Amino acid sequence: MENKYIHKAVYTGVNLCRFLLAIVFLFSGFVKANDPMGTVYKVQDYFEVWGLSGWNSGFVPYLIAWIMAIVEFTMGSYLLFGIRRRLAAVSCLLFMLFMTPLTLWLAVANPISDCGCFGDAVQLSNWGTFWKNVVLLLASIVVYVRNRDVFKMVTDKMDWLVAMYSTVFIFLFTYFTLSHLPVFDFRPYHVGADIKAGMEIPEGEKLPVYETIFTYEKDGVRKDFTIDNFPNDSTWKFVESQTVLKQKGYEPPIKDFSIISNEDGFDITEEVLNSEYAFLLVSPWLENADDSSMDLINEIYDYSLDHGYMFYCVTSSSDEAISRWQDYTGAEYPFATMDEITLKTIIRSNPGLVLLKNGVVIRKWSNFSFPDEYQLTGPLEELSIGRLGENTFGEKVYEMMAWFFGPLIFFILVDLLWLNIHRKRKKFVPGSKQTSTDKKN
Repeated sequence: MENKYIHKAVYTGVNLCRFLLAIVFLFSGFVKANDPMGTVYKVQDYFEVWGLSGWNSGFVPYLIAWIMAIVEFTMGSYLLFGIRRRLAAVSCLLFMLFMTPLTLWLAVANPISDCGCFGDAVQLSNWGTFWKNVVLLLASIVVYVRNRDVFKMVTDKMDWLVAMYSTVFIFLFTYFTLSHLPVFDFRPYHVGADIKAGMEIPEGEKLPVYETIFTYEKDGVRKDFTIDNFPNDSTWKFVESQTVLKQKGYEPPIKDFSIISNEDGFDITEEVLNSEYAFLLVSPWLENADDSSMDLINEIYDYSLDHGYMFYCVTSSSDEAISRWQDYTGAEYPFATMDEITLKTIIRSNPGLVLLKNGVVIRKWSNFSFPDEYQLTGPLEELSIGRLGENTFGEKVYEMMAWFFGPLIFFILVDLLWLNIHRKRKKFVPGSKQTSTDKKN
């Protein structure tokens, strides 16, 4: 009797670990597939730290981002449905054996403030990420050792279909978001965000206190100084400076939204945010921008002129790059500059188009979905694209769940129906023996 209870406890514990891993890997893989460009930027940060910045301009970051999304989501699906039990257990253990030491190094060295495991959806500190991985590593060891106790949610005849569908689903979803924009936008510039409100500091909140540290060198010895004890001795040679957080305080979600006109060098941020409508063509690097929609961009600019709307191409590129873009595309619209990281945060497309209404993000379009003459048929006040979309976050979650689980549930029901019919037929066959279709892996 005691062994029976022990077996039940172990069986329950193994499957609890299995579902924990499944949820984490499904979520992690999905958020990476939802925002593959965010993963690309994070991979590029790692390459910078590791001295591999030469790889940043090629396809390698994109390939890694794509593989990570597909592998994590597929492993989570295998664990959730209990299919390919040994393969899923081994893959999960190897993955955690790699990631846990990596996140320990990140926690100790702190070269990057956020590992990017869950993208912008859930941001963890490096130490938080490490301890999370320790828990997942222990769970993966349990599942690996006792993988035969993982119960299956589909029959052996259906597991190949579930496995294939999971991989195809996440592959196509990653392709869609990479070609267009993230379905779920967790950044401060999401559709519906009020940029002006995001820049404000609520009354009564304490501001963070920063201090600039100046490093000087003299006779081979380096020493740090602050503005209060700055060296008067001219023999000290300046090496570097860095700004560090001295005291935590409230930081608004939007800190670096500042637009400088290339024409006269004036700050036009307030003018843009207070405009009834403003189109921002966002391109972090014009030298790498996709120019396949340049004719459509020019048409949108002409449309904005006809209706009196503000239009700027906002970039961090040099004057030379802007001139080359103008010569190649025939662009006549005005240009402005903004911080590169801010531009990459605003929209995951190069170029991408953002429509603001009194500082509120109304619409976003990737380079593959710019509005055309059939959509821009009149003033924005009279068009649906001039108003906030009605598709809520909850509706998007429901839609994604339906796309993934709907076909799977249908396949499972068909499988159960076929098994039931097959068993009934065998009962009427003389001399037939009832056999089980479920075989252990």
